[in-house]
Amino acid sequence: MSNRTDRRLHLNAFLMEAGHHEAAWRLPQSNPNADFELAHWIKLATLAESAKFDSLFLADGPVTQGTGEFRSPGQLEPLTLLTALAAVTEHIGLIATVSTTYNDPYNLARRLASVDHVSGGRVGWNIVTSATEAEAANFGLDERPLHADRYERADEFLDVVLKLWDSWGDAAYVGDKASGRWGDPSQIRPIDHQGKHFQVAGPLNVPRSPQAYPLLVQAGASDAGRAFAARYAEAIFTASQTLEHAQEFYGDLKKRAVAAGRDADQVIVLPGIVPIIGSTEAEAKALAAELDDLRIPEYGLLALGKVLEVEPKELPLDEQLPQHVIDRPTAREGFKSRSELIIEMATSERLTVRQVLSRLGGGRGHNVVAGTPEQIVDILVTWFEQGAADGFNVMGAALPSGLEAFIEQVLPELRARGLFREEYDGSTLRDHYGLPRPQNLFDATAARNRRSA
Repeated sequence: MSNRTDRRLHLNAFLMEAGHHEAAWRLPQSNPNADFELAHWIKLATLAESAKFDSLFLADGPVTQGTGEFRSPGQLEPLTLLTALAAVTEHIGLIATVSTTYNDPYNLARRLASVDHVSGGRVGWNIVTSATEAEAANFGLDERPLHADRYERADEFLDVVLKLWDSWGDAAYVGDKASGRWGDPSQIRPIDHQGKHFQVAGPLNVPRSPQAYPLLVQAGASDAGRAFAARYAEAIFTASQTLEHAQEFYGDLKKRAVAAGRDADQVIVLPGIVPIIGSTEAEAKALAAELDDLRIPEYGLLALGKVLEVEPKELPLDEQLPQHVIDRPTAREGFKSRSELIIEMATSERLTVRQVLSRLGGGRGHNVVAGTPEQIVDILVTWFEQGAADGFNVMGAALPSGLEAFIEQVLPELRARGLFREEYDGSTLRDHYGLPRPQNLFDATAARNRRSA
């Protein structure tokens, strides 16, 4: 738990097509093709910014999702979309998922730094290692790299991109027209990285941005994911079904960060919440039931089978999870932490597969809460004050209506309690999260060398 007494909630708007509920696109007011229409994303981004959210987030994977029969199977490339959203917003942070497994450090460092400049220092990078065989097949691989190998590569990948982002000193630009001196060559430095996975000369051909480089975000909750987050992540997206699970994750991450030599208050933990809001609890539950009734079980089985790495036919709808599925979590090379969360939920509550699908339909394992605005606020405040969260990943079950309801009905009470901003205090994403601008690694090393000389 943080020792700070001036803490305020951080809120990220996790945006997903017509909504996070798998059947949201079927609601009368929804746009079934929202994924591919820029106007939809602009409306969501400007709505979140008008409410002073810290950031918005676009998830991604270089693969189609499902068969395309029951839900949109694709999405726009997120960095391209963030560039468009940067042009129509001024303050809100812009975070996107990009894989370390299927990119090269130089090109990705350049792309991310470029969007960070275009946005004025508002970009964040959700770092993933990519979990599925289907993704591997799109990049010429017969099988995906092992979980441990993916994280080993990710470690070196981060080492390289951080060096590249710091390969320009902040004093590199001179702009002296009289002398004809554009810059200081001593401030633009090669990195000469020679590692197991990458050999990169550098320097990057893009300077540091107003926030130095994109905010580093991570979402893996396996042991390897937690270790990686403790070393690098400045914000962490996580899924927890209960306060107790969230407290365990929060406490463990903070301890790991301190052990890695970092300030625990500079590691922002954001559990996901899918709020379904009604003026009464009965109204909220009716909205949740409406969405649940629109689910297609075949879609849910495909999605669950993908996470658990079994064929859908191995998951009988009206029985509990088969024992052979429960017994093999350590053998999974993909969604390790998410599969463990699902199995724990299913076994502890003795749920049938059909009931599991119902629970997952709203948020894929994130905490779905149907209630009044007051009930939602009480949950947020309890988690925030009892060592489970520094803020939340707000996931509208349907969009834009779910985000609108949260802004209109929940935010006023959070503000009344002094827990959320009235206006933006700074201009960069790190400003919003209360994080300092990172020192340049090259400059810090040079300073240490001068002191020891």
